[in-house]
Amino acid sequence: MSDTTTRALSLLNLLQTHRHWPGSELADRLGVTERTVRRDVERLRDLGYRIESSPGAAGGYRLEAGSAVPPLLLTDEEAVAMAIGLRVAASQRLVSGPETTITALAKLEQVLPAPLRRRVAALAETVQPAGINAGAAVSSEVLGELALACRDRERVRFTYTAASGEVTKRRVEPQALAPADRHWYLLCWDLEKDDWRTFRVDRLTDVEHTRVLFTPQPLTPEQIEEFIFVARSWVRQAVEADAVMELPLAEMRDMFGQWGQGASDEGDGRTRWPVGGGDFRETMYGLSWIPEGVEYTIDLGSPAREEMRETLERMLRALNAPPPPPPPGR
Repeated sequence: MSDTTTRALSLLNLLQTHRHWPGSELADRLGVTERTVRRDVERLRDLGYRIESSPGAAGGYRLEAGSAVPPLLLTDEEAVAMAIGLRVAASQRLVSGPETTITALAKLEQVLPAPLRRRVAALAETVQPAGINAGAAVSSEVLGELALACRDRERVRFTYTAASGEVTKRRVEPQALAPADRHWYLLCWDLEKDDWRTFRVDRLTDVEHTRVLFTPQPLTPEQIEEFIFVARSWVRQAVEADAVMELPLAEMRDMFGQWGQGASDEGDGRTRWPVGGGDFRETMYGLSWIPEGVEYTIDLGSPAREEMRETLERMLRALNAPPPPPPPGR
């Protein structure tokens, strides 16, 4: 780095630490003439820094806010403090715009020296904001690695532990990270399954960068939101059923889209589709989305089966009964 560049960075650091600096004091601190200070100020202005100058004995220089964010100079302590704050915000969803939080975290930790990264990791583990009901613990280091992969469009490998306990190795093209219901989810194209998959980040470890870039497949924000919504719904429910439909698996997936996750081929043109809910009413609502004209059977245990039958029988009686007479006067 040239003496001129080093001096300009030193000047910028001084301007960031005080609201106003007399020109003579800046010159003394930098060991240069006031004319050199003026030239260095012009260099910083050319880089996008808004520096106000005022003439006279009481004059000097002041760094002002601009229309865009110029590069910042941070001390080690400031960088660590910012990284810890971003880690806490990312894992607890304390701010809006979660993707902004994790990309900022990824950019900062990417340039931190290894000793500072270790300090950030150690301190962040001890920081627990009060009043936050956090979900499953999420490694901010993993979040940062995945954020970089999403940004750079780089394929990654990782180990994933499913809710059932099954451990698999995955090779994916990461598309987006998003929080929902106090969990983080990674939406990606699974290269082995040749299909979209959504993974809970807290169940994901051993992220490896492959250095292989990919061209992202087009997805709208609405499609990403639907993927995440389906993923958060895809957990074990209090009442679970299997609907076996008279519908081939390929046609079923075309009709159901992402809601067809978990469906399997039963042979003879039939598809088994798991559906569930917090109680039998939610399960019944899910079954109501089976397309019109598609026959199906239900594998549903007790007592939900009896509760659903009694509710449906009452509905049928109500539908078949003649409508009540209108109130008098109408």
